[in-house]
Amino acid sequence: MNEAPQVNRWLVCFSVVLVTFMEVLDSTVVNVALPHIAGSMSSTVEEGTWTLTSFLVANAIIIPMTGWLARQFGRKRLLIASVAGFTISSFMCGLAPTLAALIVFRVIQGLTGGATQPLSQAVMLEAFPPDERGKAMAVWGICIVTAPILGPLVGGWLTDSYSWRWIFYINIPVGIVSLIMIKAFVFDPPYLKQQKAHGVDYGGIVMLAVGVGALQFMLDRGQQKDWFSSNFIVVLALVAVVLLLSFIVRELFVKNPIVDLRVFRDRSYTVGVMMVTATGFVLYGSMVALPIILQTLFDYPAFETGIVMSPRGLGSLIFSPVVGLLISRVDGRWLVTCGIALCAFTMIWFGFLNINLGYWDLFWPQVFQGIAFSLLFVPLTTLAMRHISKEEMGNATSIFSLVRNMGGSVGIAAATTILERKRQAYTNILGAHVTPYDQNSRQILSGLQSMLTTAGVDPATAGERANAMLFGVVQRQATMLSFINLMRLFGVLFIVLLPFVWLIRSPESKSHHR
Repeated sequence: MNEAPQVNRWLVCFSVVLVTFMEVLDSTVVNVALPHIAGSMSSTVEEGTWTLTSFLVANAIIIPMTGWLARQFGRKRLLIASVAGFTISSFMCGLAPTLAALIVFRVIQGLTGGATQPLSQAVMLEAFPPDERGKAMAVWGICIVTAPILGPLVGGWLTDSYSWRWIFYINIPVGIVSLIMIKAFVFDPPYLKQQKAHGVDYGGIVMLAVGVGALQFMLDRGQQKDWFSSNFIVVLALVAVVLLLSFIVRELFVKNPIVDLRVFRDRSYTVGVMMVTATGFVLYGSMVALPIILQTLFDYPAFETGIVMSPRGLGSLIFSPVVGLLISRVDGRWLVTCGIALCAFTMIWFGFLNINLGYWDLFWPQVFQGIAFSLLFVPLTTLAMRHISKEEMGNATSIFSLVRNMGGSVGIAAATTILERKRQAYTNILGAHVTPYDQNSRQILSGLQSMLTTAGVDPATAGERANAMLFGVVQRQATMLSFINLMRLFGVLFIVLLPFVWLIRSPESKSHHR
């Protein structure tokens, strides 16, 4: 049997991290360019959001199939095809003459790019022995945490300085370099050639694709459609639940499963999957909530919003290498515990901000949050995968990537829904106290009317404008209260996670009891 050539592990690591960073970046880089895309293609912003939805749905469909596809066609061959497809589709997105064409190319981008996440993670984990995986996962952690944060910053700068088309063109040189490096430094392990299945579970493929697609689509469109008051969302939910439950049952008994669920026999992996889902929920949920507040409440433009959010990436960038060194010396469960505790602390810190906040009020909690996510994500991934055999690694990383992304999708849907519903509730509560019979309200209205009259406003309309201004104050306060409420909720969720860390098996445990 031919052994795979020996290659410097860090060259392998850089080869696969490069394209993963590009793919994760692309999941958020389009957000800030939506108004520009819609305007240049004579469509509404809501129609333009299909460029986001199509990418996320395609991503969610392909990720769980990646382990099976790697066994069928070879990991290196699939990785090269994925990077090439992503690079070419990025170029075509930049050239797209119509919104329909752009959506089609974004689907191709999602299908090809989605496979790069679990593939590159499997390659990295296999390239390093268990005792050194923490260092590799530190690099991976920087990629996963910083790329979604840098996306809006890069997207805003390119869109404002050049054109929205450049947010796709920047993928081309990165993709070419990655292709060259993968071709030179990544090789399939010998055992992978023996894992090729002799049958194809077409029923499982259909169930998985339609079920995951329906779930992702429901989460993406739920708030716009007012959730289950919409028949469309109800149908999507039923389709997702029925098909995904049927898929799970089928995969447990079919001879050649698309997703091998037996990997959940490992307790550490199962706990890791649960916790990374919750982490994705809070990470992506908070990342969406803060820009909404900055842009709607404080009128920040897109690029400045990206700058304000960048300290989180800075904290992760600085501390991830430190975690990589610590994980080989300290029980990873203590690092995860510290990460969760610090995450809870920073979320509750956000929960005590007020409407008079400034840049530095947001800077420090985000820096500590970046450190917290490094302490949490890097050791958690290492611990979850520690007892997974190399033969199961591709399948395990596919599931791990899927649940992290789906947790993020649920977090985004929950964050936007809670912000809007709580804003409405707080507006009603605060507005109930603004009446002609309330002394403070009368004094404020009187002061506003005097100010407007002094500024030259017609006294006949000054009263109406003063009322409108006061209602605007109520709405701003209500929006801020909804954000505070959401951050405190995220903090409590992290506290609830703390006991589960110690269900993970000790890193020193050599037993494979499951």
